[in-house]
Amino acid sequence: MSKVNIQDVFLNAVRKDKIPITIYTMNGVKIMGNVISFDTFTVMLNTNVGQQLIFKHAVSTIIPSKNVSLMIEDDPKVKPASDNGQESK
Repeated sequence: MSKVNIQDVFLNAVRKDKIPITIYTMNGVKIMGNVISFDTFTVMLNTNVGQQLIFKHAVSTIIPSKNVSLMIEDDPKVKPASDNGQESK
């Protein structure tokens, strides 16, 4: 059974819905913009100063400008975690 990657679902949702996000880097830099694209290691944003390629290892926090519906609750591939953080069986 494949696992859903919440990071990919989230980034794809803000990209498709054109939801502006704020990224805080590990050293506190605030970057605001819209996700153009992303891959395993990077996120490409359209910002007010142009395109910026951000390496994911430098990201501390991503805050969307509005709530994002991930729609994974109804996905049969998603198994809820139990209270102790282990996957349920």
